[in-house]
Amino acid sequence: MKVALVHEWLDSYAGSERVLEQLLLIWPEADVFAVCDFLPEAERGFLRGKLVTTSFIQRLPLARRMFRNYLGLMPLAIEQLDLSGYDLVVSSSHAVAKGVLTGPGQLHVSYIHSPMRYAWDLQHQYLRQARLETGLKGAYTRWLLHRLRLWDRSSAAGVDSLVANSSYIAERIRKVWRREAAVIHPPVDVTRFGLGTAPRCEHYLLASRMVPYKRVELVVEAFRRMPGRRLVVTGDGPSEPLVRAAAAGAPNVELRGRVPQAELIALTQTARAFVFAAEEDFGIAMVEAQACGTPLIAFGRGGARDIVQEGTTGLLFPEQSAEAVMAAVERFEALPVPIAPEACRANALRFSEEAFRAALRAHVEALLP
Repeated sequence: MKVALVHEWLDSYAGSERVLEQLLLIWPEADVFAVCDFLPEAERGFLRGKLVTTSFIQRLPLARRMFRNYLGLMPLAIEQLDLSGYDLVVSSSHAVAKGVLTGPGQLHVSYIHSPMRYAWDLQHQYLRQARLETGLKGAYTRWLLHRLRLWDRSSAAGVDSLVANSSYIAERIRKVWRREAAVIHPPVDVTRFGLGTAPRCEHYLLASRMVPYKRVELVVEAFRRMPGRRLVVTGDGPSEPLVRAAAAGAPNVELRGRVPQAELIALTQTARAFVFAAEEDFGIAMVEAQACGTPLIAFGRGGARDIVQEGTTGLLFPEQSAEAVMAAVERFEALPVPIAPEACRANALRFSEEAFRAALRAHVEALLP
């Protein structure tokens, strides 16, 4: 059986590349295709020497630095990849990878990280953040996103089996593509995170990139209003000034910036709980915290609903507000039976790399003739 793996684009080793890494462990004989490949040599180890077949975008002017500016051409580019000689095509898609063309004698399974967020329900937020709400450039961008929506839905119809990375993404797929999707959670390297030997401290922890949708400032505000409880925040990003303003004058809130991984793991292993207010597609950081035996206090939408076992490994709060975070912390501290680190660790193992490979392999094999 000839297998093709289709990836979006390669420019760094991040979340979707970790999925590709696991796909190559399932099908080591597979050939790899992508819109473009500008992955630095130092980060290519997971490809195990594989040569990546790319589209014409690879050769366009300034593509190395600005390939995302060619988004409008990517549907055409992905359709030009010739996969006619393959029996099984597995794509890993958050934009256009699922749009490869396959025939009736081929099985195409697409692992969906998310439908194009900026083309669907987050379009208006994207336009505001990019300052494209008015003017000719804004009008062109709206037209382009409209065309992408039409292509996005029609190309989804050509996939034989859709697999979502969470129940939340399965809901989004049902909403925008009118398709059902199986749910297989993404792989998390839980072996890097384990139960520590140091005793638990009194601090709560939030580790996150500081970008608007993460709502870090909301958690900081909640703890500023709870001076008797200590919060440690790690990470940096464009929203850092907003976070620092929210923490101003709060001696119980410590902003450490970006920290080495060993320090982050130690902070997580000794934290009283990990607090998270973002609406995530899945939420790998939450699984990593659970792998350290740390309870979760998380916003109850998005991937957190798949991760948190209410009352057993953490608590969910119903809205993104400082008051909701405060109430959840109080509920957490009032639990009649404290959440056991061993229960959190066992919960995290559901999302291991081995579990991902086994589930996806079984899903595909069930579809093969």
